[in-house]
Amino acid sequence: MGTTINLLRTDSDHSEFKRLVQQLDDYLAVTDGDDHAFYDQYNKTDQIRHVVVAYMDDEAVGCGAIKEFSPAAMEVKRMFVLPRKRGQGIALDVLKELETWAYELEYAKCVLETGARQIEAVALYTKAGYVRIPNYGQYEGVGNSLCFEKRLGC
Repeated sequence: MGTTINLLRTDSDHSEFKRLVQQLDDYLAVTDGDDHAFYDQYNKTDQIRHVVVAYMDDEAVGCGAIKEFSPAAMEVKRMFVLPRKRGQGIALDVLKELETWAYELEYAKCVLETGARQIEAVALYTKAGYVRIPNYGQYEGVGNSLCFEKRLGC
């Protein structure tokens, strides 16, 4: 280990973000199975203004984004780390940077949705201090969806 993780704040036009999101979508198509088309419609990335790309040794290895959910909340979207780079704290670093950015923009909390089959994601969000909330918006009544929130600046 001992390798430094560098975080870049950018937007959804960044080529490395687009490349990582394509790999994320390929991964989710497998894990979501028949539910993938439902989730995919809510994961468009055009015109997201707040994106973080993580680099290790000049290689883009992870990403995440936030977009406004409500006047008080940002929604965490498109979290992904290359499978061969997992377990090194990259996702947690990206998530913390997104939370810091949301706080700097004066949002009170972050919310997110993940799939019940995304065991690593659920563990990450729980470790980062997110708590389960009732499913919101398009995820209400969707059995495979788990929604979380975290108050910022606490």
